Amino acid sequence: MSVLVVTGTGTEIGKTVSTAAVAAAALARGRSVAVLKPAQTGVAEGEPGDAAEVARLAGAVTLLELARYPEPLAPATAARRAGRPPVRPHEVAEAAEKLAAEHDLVLVEGAGGLLVRFDETGATLADAARLLGAPVLVVAHAGLGTLNATTLTTEALRVRGLECPGVVIGSWPAAADLASRCNVADLPDSSGVPLLGAIPQGAPALPPADFRTQAPGWLAPRLDGSWDAVRLAA
Repeated sequence: MSVLVVTGTGTEIGKTVSTAAVAAAALARGRSVAVLKPAQTGVAEGEPGDAAEVARLAGAVTLLELARYPEPLAPATAARRAGRPPVRPHEVAEAAEKLAAEHDLVLVEGAGGLLVRFDETGATLADAARLLGAPVLVVAHAGLGTLNATTLTTEALRVRGLECPGVVIGSWPAAADLASRCNVADLPDSSGVPLLGAIPQGAPALPPADFRTQAPGWLAPRLDGSWDAVRLAA
């Protein structure tokens, strides 16, 4: 995978910290990494956005943000209300391809869920992934309700002919409830793709050096890690 698109089953699901973990694990393997944020919403000019947070946690990554809109809304809506041009899928694909020419791995972090609109035509992150021919990693919630949301997302990917290597749980609770523990087995069965990791709750608050050391242990070998799902369900 030279380009990996990262989406979520919704907002505040753990996409950014999951992207940082994937970046940190790749860097630990000696790979060069770039992070592309097509549309950053809800952050004012001069404030650190999601890409900056990935760099803070993961380390030496190349960052590129294509557009920034101040209101915390879907990219198409935020662009319209700000009176600024939206981001088009072909712009995302072109930027990712340029980064891929100079890096071993390019992570493209979406905004919100897979089918959040980027422009007035209804174009989405899925359209950018299709132009790139890139796989799409899904970040999901751990607990009750995640089976439906995750399965809807993976089905949308399959309908569009897009590869999904698997699912990462964006925030695994320190004291997992019954639903979360059961979902370790049920998520792969429901979504049709493997579970590729679980980021512990509170990971963003770790000192960056600790985050980088621990990140490979949160991710499966497919994502340059050493994680095993068996221990979560215990």
